Amino acid sequence: MDKNLIKKAAILLLLTGIICRAGECSKSCADPNSPKLQQPPKVDANLADANSVNAVLEQLNKKASGLKSYEAQVEYKYIQPLLESQALRKGVLYYAKFDGKSLLRINFETLRQEDEEEQKYIEHYIFDGRWLTQINYQIKAVKRYELAEPNKPVDAFDVASQNLPIIGFTKIENLKKQFNIRLLEQRKNEPNDFVGLHLEARPDSVYKDDYIWLDFWIDKKSGLPAKVIALSAEEDIYEIKLLKPKVNKAIDKKIFELKIPAGFGEPEIVPLKKKANKE
Repeated sequence: MDKNLIKKAAILLLLTGIICRAGECSKSCADPNSPKLQQPPKVDANLADANSVNAVLEQLNKKASGLKSYEAQVEYKYIQPLLESQALRKGVLYYAKFDGKSLLRINFETLRQEDEEEQKYIEHYIFDGRWLTQINYQIKAVKRYELAEPNKPVDAFDVASQNLPIIGFTKIENLKKQFNIRLLEQRKNEPNDFVGLHLEARPDSVYKDDYIWLDFWIDKKSGLPAKVIALSAEEDIYEIKLLKPKVNKAIDKKIFELKIPAGFGEPEIVPLKKKANKE
């Protein structure tokens, strides 16, 4: 499976369980619109207390554990500072658990590149516990990636955690083994509605080849992240926001059904890579 697609899918899978957007993120967040963003926001030394970090992470784990369904408008921005390029995709994200299995669907509907006008660009992703399906309406193509063995479905968060730390689901002690974690500075004269966590990959972290740092801005009211910004090892920037969330509200299971539109070709299948048996 293409590494860039895995990373994109992992970041988006992250959204299903830990982000609840109750309003606009505080402008104390780093501004990812700048193509020159290379440094993380300033860490507040007065707040960089292990007990405070633990309290925030424990609250996140508690909130995430009660998640049964999630629906929200999603904005996903990908910035390449070296190329002075950026792309913004907008759509809708759905997540739900049925009979112990998690289902995910992300319907991207528009794309805006650089300063061009927003245009219609339909691309859907569906994850059913075994298959991650990509439906590209521009080229009328479907590609299916097998991520688990038959009859052995995996949770969306397990898939995501292969490439991105799932804050709120990852055990705190494991998270701290991979990252140095600090609280971010809350600027004066700005709404005090958010708590920011800065995660910097340790030299021996399993994520060191993927990310330099990640920032999670957490809504104090909901106790869940409201915005995520990640700086990759290639110094590309990923920004994710959710709007108008619906948490633990009923979602029709039919939303997650795979229906190949008329006129599309046969799906391209990418089977699960088998692990070599040890002799």
